[in-house]
Amino acid sequence: MACYDIRPYTQYDETEILSLYKSVGWTNYTEYPDRLRQAFENSLYIAGAYQDDHLVGVIRAVGDGATILYIQDLLILPEKQHQGIGTALLTTVLEKYAHVYQKILLTDNTEKTIAFYRKLGFSPVQDLNCVGFIYVNHQK
Repeated sequence: MACYDIRPYTQYDETEILSLYKSVGWTNYTEYPDRLRQAFENSLYIAGAYQDDHLVGVIRAVGDGATILYIQDLLILPEKQHQGIGTALLTTVLEKYAHVYQKILLTDNTEKTIAFYRKLGFSPVQDLNCVGFIYVNHQK
């Protein structure tokens, strides 16, 4: 397994961020780089995973830091996935905000992602006798 360093992402670099988001096909972000920059600026916490000072993954959290923490983005370069980087990034955020009552995220409904988040202690909302709702503003 390759060595990587997890640290706060404090200096927004549009080129490296857009490259990372493009690598995983998140076009809703890459088509609107100004909105992505604003999202980063307004985030509660962002951490990056680095190999040889090259950004290979990022996690972005939003919330109030007391009652709710929302994991908005967790992405790893495709060629660096399955090396423990996503787990390390998510664990870093969960430890930093251990005192926060609820940690929530939305993800793809695939066996792979469900298994990943279950392994880290997350439960699908239906397991808690809850239902989730989302309103997406389709205006660009």
